[in-house]
Amino acid sequence: MLYYVNIFYFYALLGFFLELFLKTFVFKSMNSGILYGPWLPVYGFGSVIVILMEKFIFKFKKVPKLVRLLLIFFSLAFSLSVIEYLGGILIEKVFHKTFWNYSEMKFNIGKYASIEMSLVWGLGSLIIIYIINPFIEKFIKKIPVLVTVLVSILFIADFIITFFI
Repeated sequence: MLYYVNIFYFYALLGFFLELFLKTFVFKSMNSGILYGPWLPVYGFGSVIVILMEKFIFKFKKVPKLVRLLLIFFSLAFSLSVIEYLGGILIEKVFHKTFWNYSEMKFNIGKYASIEMSLVWGLGSLIIIYIINPFIEKFIKKIPVLVTVLVSILFIADFIITFFI
């Protein structure tokens, strides 16, 4: 369980820096998150889902590798797009803000989802599964419990300040 909590924090932090880069160099008007701290929970949740689905659901031993890869790609592209869509609606309902809007994209599905971004999430899932996670997994497993507890306290405080103060 602690492993998945640390995965959540790692990818939430990585998502923050990814969007900071994108906001600085690509999308100047991009809005990067609802919390004050350097984390974007949607990336944390999405990455935990990617890793859980890969570990527990996508263990097709007799399926050819290409078919397995396509299954992972499309199912995670869909799953993460649903999370993004629901997250957009939730942020709009709670904060009365729109943090992203795909209405201008050719294959949008409302404001908060598009086929183009679904393909990005599918590709991102494969990058997490086959490149990033194998590289960081040993490090993540060695994070002391005290560090996880301290980060959790900071995250919860940030959450409380954002939503209740």
